Amino acid sequence: MNIESVIQEKSKTKQEEKYNEYVKENTPKKSWFLNLCKAFLIGGAICAVGQLFTNLYLTAGMTKDTASLYTTLSLIFLSIVFTGLNLYQKLANFAGAGTLVPITGFANSVAAPAIEFKGEGQVFGIGCKIFTIAGPVILFGVFSSWILGVLYWIGKVM
Repeated sequence: MNIESVIQEKSKTKQEEKYNEYVKENTPKKSWFLNLCKAFLIGGAICAVGQLFTNLYLTAGMTKDTASLYTTLSLIFLSIVFTGLNLYQKLANFAGAGTLVPITGFANSVAAPAIEFKGEGQVFGIGCKIFTIAGPVILFGVFSSWILGVLYWIGKVM
């Protein structure tokens, strides 16, 4: 090893140390317990709103299946409205995983890219980017379902 490579290695090490120190200083410190409580409360509140919708629709005389359908549509609608008003992201920043309650989180993951890329046009903006976040979820969900279906079928045949 020559002198230049030793100097470069020491310089690189010092640079990495400075970077790691910078990251440590500037990374927000969050309490896992507080995050857990926020996620639980907000996720529970979203579920409670869903239950309120179901009860409202049942009281209006709908069947259980119809009330469930309208509850799902109502939660999707509210999620998209909150996303469009930029309130869902603020709620997600506060509650973290609590906003990932499946139907509202999925609606947000579809609506957010559509809103973000609408300036690029209907086809190349919204059309191409709408499933940027939700696409992998759909892909792997369908693929996993297929694999499990095949395994189930093999289990029944044997």
